[in-house]
Amino acid sequence: MVVDGGASLRAALIGDVLARRAQDNGYAGFVINGCVRDTLECAAMDIGIMALAANPTRPQKKGFGERGIPVAFAGAKFTPGEWLYADEDGILLCPRNLL
Repeated sequence: MVVDGGASLRAALIGDVLARRAQDNGYAGFVINGCVRDTLECAAMDIGIMALAANPTRPQKKGFGERGIPVAFAGAKFTPGEWLYADEDGILLCPRNLL
């Protein structure tokens, strides 16, 4: 899942509860243009999380986000249906499955 948090460092967008829920629902990971919290707990899970920074502050819930739309940040455009591959060194986007 790709989450565009506007590069905000004010509060975390993902923590251990959401990460666990995503893992249990079969998600492979998150790419977050923002912060993550509960990093030790998240690191022990079988789900990948890439974020700009860690911040222990919970976010204020201000409504619903959108899903299934293209987002762009960090010089990349993330389009629904594309394949995203990531490791500790970076992210690769591809229109087709490479595996």
